[in-house]
Amino acid sequence: MRVFKQHQGIVAPMDRSNVDTDMIIPKQFLKSIKRTGFGPNLFDELRYLDEGKPDQDSSKRPLNPDFILNQKRYQNASILLARRNFGCGSSREHAPWALEDFGFRVIIAPSFADIFYNNCFKNGLLPIVLEENSVDKLFAENAAKDGYQLTVDLEAKTVVTPSGESFGFTVDDFRRHCLLNGLDDIGVTLEDAELIKSYENSRRVTAPWLFH
Repeated sequence: MRVFKQHQGIVAPMDRSNVDTDMIIPKQFLKSIKRTGFGPNLFDELRYLDEGKPDQDSSKRPLNPDFILNQKRYQNASILLARRNFGCGSSREHAPWALEDFGFRVIIAPSFADIFYNNCFKNGLLPIVLEENSVDKLFAENAAKDGYQLTVDLEAKTVVTPSGESFGFTVDDFRRHCLLNGLDDIGVTLEDAELIKSYENSRRVTAPWLFH
């Protein structure tokens, strides 16, 4: 998992509430358990004018010109600004996979669905909860300025606007530690690799029948 300390990026606005995981990555694309390759089908039903199918070459599909991610000003966006209850619906881990594979590193919203929120941290995404009035202000500033960027500092736990205004956010200490050090669940376990190895060696002596 990639280390996350500080990130500055262009902001794309998703100005709708209750965006569910089926909207983020539709069910027909869930056949693979690889974590890569889902970016082209992120927000598939909103992004394209035709019906998406598995293994289809999305580069040749007709784009919806009204969808934010297809607009020139939001190209290369890496911060998604959303509304309340983002990531609701089914618990598919493919949703954060698709967002990360597309290039997003941060999602800012007034609230998230619990399972989606947890899955983001496990896949290197930083979901940030800000007060609704703060999110409203970011939406307004973003609409007024092309190339609008935010700076997210995980160590300081701040979101900073181009004018220098800072919004603080909270994050669980363990999750923050994992992102700062690029640790997924396996990485966290391997931090204790020497202890695990020592325990296994001792068990080979005290219970050798377990290793036959």
